[in-house]
Amino acid sequence: MRLLLCFLLFTNSFLMAQEQLPLHEIPKAPDDISSANVISRMVQGLGYRYYWATKDLSETDLSYRPSKEASSSFETLEHIYGLAQVIRNTALSQASERPLINVPKEYTALRAQTLAYLAEANQLFLNKSEAEVAQMEVIFQRGEQQSSFPIWNLLNGPLADAIYHTGQVVSFRRSSGNPIQKGVNVFIGKTKE
Repeated sequence: MRLLLCFLLFTNSFLMAQEQLPLHEIPKAPDDISSANVISRMVQGLGYRYYWATKDLSETDLSYRPSKEASSSFETLEHIYGLAQVIRNTALSQASERPLINVPKEYTALRAQTLAYLAEANQLFLNKSEAEVAQMEVIFQRGEQQSSFPIWNLLNGPLADAIYHTGQVVSFRRSSGNPIQKGVNVFIGKTKE
């Protein structure tokens, strides 16, 4: 009985921690429109979509792939994790190491870390000056070789790609019989429970 009680308390604590993950809603918009705040808002939109697209995925959902050649939902989440890391690292002016290392192998850890990267990137971009944004670069480190790209590439590259793949997760989970929760409103950025 005591073991069962401990298990139930642990499970409840774990579930509560999962529900406190960032970006479950889009915060109030900033007062001014600037390049940094627009990027921040795009990251918030991605984070909100990702939060709800990945909430309560089952093993069946995670292993679903539309064809033998296609990535599974879990492999798609690993890819989004890498993209979120690039978004965060760009906001920090840090290089993103390729290939990826230390990718969480468990769904809840992968989801939590991806959301943490996006929440951190959101805060880092928010209210940066135009001069600070103009100096930002997307930097990749492959062994000894480093390559960098203008901030524009963040928008049409990792950010747009992560939104695209998050939509795939929504489609995949619908195909595996677990559609996204009703009430998710990406236009408003709030969810009716």
